[in-house]
Amino acid sequence: MDLTQGSHELKVNRAKKNMLWFGIISLTMSFAGLTSAYVVSKERPDWITSFEIPPAFYISLALIVVSSFTVHFALWAIKKEQHALGMSLLVSTLILGILFIIFQFVGFSEIIQNGYNFTGPTSSITTSFIYLVVLLHVAHVFAGLVSLLFVIYNQYKQKYRYGKTLGIELAATFWHFVDIVWIYLFLFIYFVK
Repeated sequence: MDLTQGSHELKVNRAKKNMLWFGIISLTMSFAGLTSAYVVSKERPDWITSFEIPPAFYISLALIVVSSFTVHFALWAIKKEQHALGMSLLVSTLILGILFIIFQFVGFSEIIQNGYNFTGPTSSITTSFIYLVVLLHVAHVFAGLVSLLFVIYNQYKQKYRYGKTLGIELAATFWHFVDIVWIYLFLFIYFVK
């Protein structure tokens, strides 16, 4: 297939999708680098091997997995011109994303209650890495929430009709990406001690 063929709209859509994938690949490399540094650092004598994932992170894991389903079915509903269902699923995804961030900070407070801080005399390289990767991920979830707000606004303005669903497709792809990253980070922190 010749990528130079097609209407101007198809070319723009393809370019936007490629830009998103370029960003996703770049972010994947960033998280891979951070987790590689985590693995190398665990050889240090001050590494905490008894660190337990806070209960709130388990709840946030469930929330983000469910949100992946809601955004998937929102896209499906909008493509089927079931706009009311699509809107309710988009709003559900937004609420689940907000709850995810809230539970991340609850998890931070649980870590602090266990005596581990980000900096200072009660900090360690272990908890500093965990704070760093989790906060970096939360920043990307926040970006996903902003994109969801734009999608909800456009859905309210009825812009996703007659097959013109690029905006929600891009937002859903990015949302699935941040979901997968959290699952990866959660399993990584759980198993790599």
